[in-house]
Amino acid sequence: MPRLNDRPLRALLVDLDGTLTDPFDGITRSLRHAMQALDRPLPEAEDLSWAIGPPLLENMRRLMPEADEATLWAGVAAYRERYGRIGKLENAVYAGIPEALDALRAAGLALHLATSKLEPHARDILEHFGLAPRFASVHGSKPDGSHAVKAELIAHILEAEGLDAGAVAMLGDRKHDVIGAGRHGIPTIGVAWGYGGPAELAEAGAALIVDDPAALVAALVAP
Repeated sequence: MPRLNDRPLRALLVDLDGTLTDPFDGITRSLRHAMQALDRPLPEAEDLSWAIGPPLLENMRRLMPEADEATLWAGVAAYRERYGRIGKLENAVYAGIPEALDALRAAGLALHLATSKLEPHARDILEHFGLAPRFASVHGSKPDGSHAVKAELIAHILEAEGLDAGAVAMLGDRKHDVIGAGRHGIPTIGVAWGYGGPAELAEAGAALIVDDPAALVAALVAP
């Protein structure tokens, strides 16, 4: 049975952006599109890496701190219009991810996608890149913003899938993954190849940080 330190694992909750795929182009272009649609200052794409991982509404608040709720949701709508049409496929699977997912499943782990991204967009991405068959379930945020915060999303997944939190770990690249999972007593394996980086993950309390997908498999599956 796969283990994280001394914890037997039956399931792994898996983040999407920055963990399985590099979504930089699709997310930054869609954010810039939203700002342009609202006639707001246009940030440079290279200045938006912080926006990969957090809930979309949180990103809009950071981009438009003075905006009212109606304007924030208008930004969300403009982002989703482009992202759903083009941005979700301006994406790339990290090298070694398909093989790592196959190895984890072969070792007996059930994989459940846990993303703050809009759930239909997440499903489309997994299908497009051939990753969908590797997942027992796919869970993301709803159009009204519910389940966008990781702690809330994970609570939903545990209940919906009948998972024992004591036999689950989280895999993600941002502090939001670590903090959200920690609210349920679930440890997080941080991935150094994503957008949070080792320092952010360590400060948030990640149980383990791995440098590449092969190291993830080695850490969980005994040779």
